[in-house]
Amino acid sequence: MSRVFALLLVLGFLSSGELAAQPLDNTKPLTFEGDLASEIVTGADKFLLRQLKNTIDARKRYWNRDTSSAGAYVDSVAPNRERLAEITGVVDSRKSFQDLDVLARTDGPVEAGKSELVTAFNVRWPSVREITGVGLLLKSAKPNGGFIIAIPDADQTPEMISGLAEGIPANQQFARRLAESGFTVLVPAVISREYGPRNNRGRMTTREFLYRSSYELGRHLIGFEIQKVLALVDWCESRNVPDTRIGVVGYGEGGLIALYSAALDTRIDAALVSGYFDSRQDMWSEPVSRNVYSFLDQFGDAEVASLVAPRPLIIEASKGPEFELPSQGGAPAVLDTPDPKVVGMEVDRAKALIGKDDLAQISLIVSGDGHGAFASEKALQAVAQSVIGGSKIVPSGPALQPGAVATDVKAREHAQADEIEAHTQWLLTESHFIRKEFFKDLDTSSLEAYEKTVEPYRDYFRHETIGHFDLPMKEMNPRTRLIKETENWRQYDVVLDVFDDIIAYGILTVPKGIAKDEQRPVVVCQHGLEGRPQDVIGEEKYHIYSAFATKLADRGFITFAPQNLYIFTDRFRTLQRKSYPQRKTLFSIIVPQHQQIVNWLKSQPNVDDDRIAFYGLSYGGKSAMRIPPLVTDYCLSICSADFNEWVFKNATTQYNFSYMFTGEYEIFEWNLGGKFNYAEMAYLICPRPFMVERGHFDGVGEDQWVAYEFGKVRFMYQGLLKLKDKAEIEWFDGPHKINAVETFNFLHKHLNWPKPKE
Repeated sequence: MSRVFALLLVLGFLSSGELAAQPLDNTKPLTFEGDLASEIVTGADKFLLRQLKNTIDARKRYWNRDTSSAGAYVDSVAPNRERLAEITGVVDSRKSFQDLDVLARTDGPVEAGKSELVTAFNVRWPSVREITGVGLLLKSAKPNGGFIIAIPDADQTPEMISGLAEGIPANQQFARRLAESGFTVLVPAVISREYGPRNNRGRMTTREFLYRSSYELGRHLIGFEIQKVLALVDWCESRNVPDTRIGVVGYGEGGLIALYSAALDTRIDAALVSGYFDSRQDMWSEPVSRNVYSFLDQFGDAEVASLVAPRPLIIEASKGPEFELPSQGGAPAVLDTPDPKVVGMEVDRAKALIGKDDLAQISLIVSGDGHGAFASEKALQAVAQSVIGGSKIVPSGPALQPGAVATDVKAREHAQADEIEAHTQWLLTESHFIRKEFFKDLDTSSLEAYEKTVEPYRDYFRHETIGHFDLPMKEMNPRTRLIKETENWRQYDVVLDVFDDIIAYGILTVPKGIAKDEQRPVVVCQHGLEGRPQDVIGEEKYHIYSAFATKLADRGFITFAPQNLYIFTDRFRTLQRKSYPQRKTLFSIIVPQHQQIVNWLKSQPNVDDDRIAFYGLSYGGKSAMRIPPLVTDYCLSICSADFNEWVFKNATTQYNFSYMFTGEYEIFEWNLGGKFNYAEMAYLICPRPFMVERGHFDGVGEDQWVAYEFGKVRFMYQGLLKLKDKAEIEWFDGPHKINAVETFNFLHKHLNWPKPKE
């Protein structure tokens, strides 16, 4: 007699109180009385924070510094420099150009401003495709031959640090002061933190809005701003001046751009970073526009600084930008002045990483107590000396007198943002071709060839897109309790161990009447956003889920309804924020949870190991596209109320249903546009059966986009691989819900389980 069958017989003779005390056979009693969903999220948070701490030591495996000479060192870190360029989206060729365009009226002076020591011009220059840089060119009356690119914070304008607008004390107007001291100074405008509604929906900064689509398409707002700086480096180099010397100086967000630019381009001779340098271990709490996928896997600020070596790098511990962003559709964030002690420790760590004093040309200048004014005299003197030996920062000169036409800063800002948006929308149109090129090695000449050549793509998906914790899973240690019984089935809470602090939890529904030694198919039924297992069994949200897990149990299937991590709004969304810098995602935890669930199900005597299916709605449909490609024990997958031209849905700014305008700030996944749309994810499920369930009036998208993406899946299954009945779609006249008609037929067919008699 099977263990489950024997248990069911015993349970029939027990009272309801005794029933509740009985666990499943070969499991421990589940005694936890709190909210298991909350416990899962809390445990995941502990786990991710612990893994974040581990990243510092783990980075060593990516570095192989050769300190035998300056040239050898630069060559040895070239792969790391390439990786930083890749993850910041600095991957496109810049336009060549001969000179800066001076912007002026035809009926007035060309200068934007002038003093006895400095003349300012409004300028524009090409960068990537149709993206341009704009800002100021400051020419010194007594040029010393050096060039400095001075980058303001996102809440500053070029005019403010050049003395042409109010907001910054004269002695901190570092662009003007460097120009007064003899440097030709170029001041690019930086996209601001202007905050407000987007398409009358979620409120977020302009920086976050542009970050979203860029990130989905393998680019980054940071990268676009770096490209504008490097285009200026190109221009400085094109002057054909012998021994051209170039420096970069940045404060706040400008400090970030200056640091990364100097790390990526060895033509930059020296850099000053003020009000930014930190450990970056808490970058998940900073503005999401600073999120760089996999950054902490290989870098902290110390590692980035080590890419500047052996060139001089000056770090100024000063008061940085400080603000807090609420969660009103955009990502919440807190930005504080870097702790001067932490800044000092990170500088020391950078020096230790470089390893030789003659290569580690990193100096720390503390302004006040570390919370003093940025662009201090000492810091400016240090960078001036580093760019042009013997240079002196002269006392602040007379104020610049503005030109006849004042710059419309808001119009300039919006035009710059529009250019980046237009570029990402163009990238969106190109993404299909980029993915096609990525998948060029997939051999569809035969099913055998397909299954062999798809494996490298599965491996890439696991490690680079989803993210994989290389940790052994714990013993399952199953704990269970009976929670409900009807004449047709019994339902149990089930909890399993996965990793330290990570558990899997779900509701198992076991039909009555299972014969001795009989093995049944299982359907894992996954809820959606802010859902719970109780939703799919019919206790809550019946109008969406139609109790589909319970209905399937009524048809004789064993069902399991897992609790997923996407619950409690910002609590789970910040888990994603904590995952991304580690080269991980929420699914780096969810996939092992499901693997453990499947492992446990396969250990049950009445479960057929080869007939375990996945069926998810909404975010559960999102899971249906990401879990079965990696948990290959799932014999089929059904994606309900989610399947889409997913990259388009995430990155388009032309449709109101786009995630560009909503509160799902965690949903953007690094470079899906260049690697895996939903068709490509389905390729990783193939040749296992795959189905889409789509209501015509489901607001997650439009029929034509669903059909477009599914057409590629159908062609792969039926056209190329001749798998005639393994890819299906059901269209029904309804909204965002489980329809439970053709999907049920699909399950009966492919799980080889008889339909109930009419």
